[in-house]
Amino acid sequence: MSGYQGKKNIPRITSDRLLIKGAKIVNDDQSFCADIYMEDGVIKQIGENLIVPGGVKTIDAHGRMLMPGGIDVHTRFQMPDRGMTSADDFYQGTKAALAGGTTMIIDHVVPEPGVSLMSAFEQWREWADGKSCCDYSLHVDITEWHKGIQEEMETLVKDHGVNSFLVYLAYKDIFQLTDAQVYEVFSVIRDLGAIAQVHAENGDIVAEEQRRILEQGITGPEGHVLSHPEEVEAEAVNRAVTVANQTNCPLYVTKVMSKSAADVIAQARKKGTVVYGEPITASLGTDGSHYWSKNWAKAAAYVTSPPLSPDPATPDYLNSLLSCGDLQVTGSAHCPFNTAQRAVGKDDFTLIPEGVNGTEERMSIIWDKCVVTGKMDENQFVAVTSTNAAKIFNLYPRKGRIAVGSDADLVLWDPDVTKIISAKSHNSTVEYNIFEGLEVRGGPLVVISQGKIVLEEGTLHATEGSGRFVARKPFPDYVYKRIKARSRLAELRGVPRGLYDGPVCEVSVTPKTMTPVSSAKTSPAKQPNQPVRNLHQSGFSLSGAQIDDNVPRRNTQRIVAPPGGRANITSLG
Repeated sequence: MSGYQGKKNIPRITSDRLLIKGAKIVNDDQSFCADIYMEDGVIKQIGENLIVPGGVKTIDAHGRMLMPGGIDVHTRFQMPDRGMTSADDFYQGTKAALAGGTTMIIDHVVPEPGVSLMSAFEQWREWADGKSCCDYSLHVDITEWHKGIQEEMETLVKDHGVNSFLVYLAYKDIFQLTDAQVYEVFSVIRDLGAIAQVHAENGDIVAEEQRRILEQGITGPEGHVLSHPEEVEAEAVNRAVTVANQTNCPLYVTKVMSKSAADVIAQARKKGTVVYGEPITASLGTDGSHYWSKNWAKAAAYVTSPPLSPDPATPDYLNSLLSCGDLQVTGSAHCPFNTAQRAVGKDDFTLIPEGVNGTEERMSIIWDKCVVTGKMDENQFVAVTSTNAAKIFNLYPRKGRIAVGSDADLVLWDPDVTKIISAKSHNSTVEYNIFEGLEVRGGPLVVISQGKIVLEEGTLHATEGSGRFVARKPFPDYVYKRIKARSRLAELRGVPRGLYDGPVCEVSVTPKTMTPVSSAKTSPAKQPNQPVRNLHQSGFSLSGAQIDDNVPRRNTQRIVAPPGGRANITSLG
């Protein structure tokens, strides 16, 4: 494992052999008491009275819980935004993750328009390989769509260990894809055996609302949440579920922020859709009331999309859905910007760079909100903080499980330790913490990454560049067993019948001028004006003459006299 210690000659922090005695081992399906021995970053033995080499560093767990290290399925470290970069790079971000008990992150590659997926992916690999303190993997975001992108997706899946791609239904004129494009992308993703992720908001409505709210003179961070009403998130989740059903593609909804969006996912799952929901630390731990703070910098620190819900009951609701299995995984979408960067949008909320903190706080907040309150037990906690993610993204059982042969990424958890979250003590570089002042119970005592102790007695020993890229294979069983079963059922068959040889009506094809459609190419103003009928005028006269007798009838129309006689028809022209 010494090859993973980084690019510089950094002194060894611990030996590569470690024994933990008297632990209560907690997996997603069971808890049991045992000793555990690890060597070269891998778990070698689990049981009682283990025979281990001499001189091994030993930790006495005193019956405390030992869990698989957390997997943060959604980070955006070092994220470029209009020439700026989010405040926490891969070193700072993964260090914060380790401090909270997370030993693996999956970051999002965001190709700028015009940049190929491969070159963006390689750029992210370069950034993360040099700085990451824990193992990592990468999702790739699809920010535009053409034939070349499909070929790159195939290359990423087959040769570069990517099995998840994200599409945007939001960010109009920047990243947003049309429904038809999403349909095509989902079809490609299904054939490749990958997971379709979606940023779910109706970008068209958001753009209109932003314009309307700015015109009303509202420029502060409250404008952000006002222009992203909750139902535009729920509508987009519903649309994504519909497209996923039509394409038989597994769907993964990132950043579930509102009750109604979570409800759409829960209902779709009850109907059998293969869909997973990812609430984030922010939506589980706080709400959107802060957008109305008198302190602009504080209010701006909460800006993210979809926004935090102004409904203060939302976090409790999402924690309940996470606890009962309607939502399955948790990320942080950790992408904070400092105040000077946010101030780019001081006069226009649409220009505030988006993103919140949450990678360090994720596991403690979930423990405090779900386990302490009795909504879930420690096994479900392991499921939603690591195991489910490992299964969905095909990392299991290397990650997300304590078993012989699994990676030695472990957390010795103290259920009783209390901590008040504060920007003064967090490991992020930003001035505001969106959970400022929140007291949480439960936190890591010891964190082990790649078989090495990286947190002990409150002290971090993170090594820059020691994180490895973890390649993920396509077709994860946990997801694709159901997809494959459905594809066998879904074959469409026509009805065998004789040829129709009766009369066929002749139709004249008229151009569609009745309903001018506004598009980028043709504006409604250029369409020929159609005569407008006055619907308040009576459509018939006592003489039987109709107001539109001079309009030629469309010869495809059959008029059947309704009950009560022909006089009941006013106009069907």
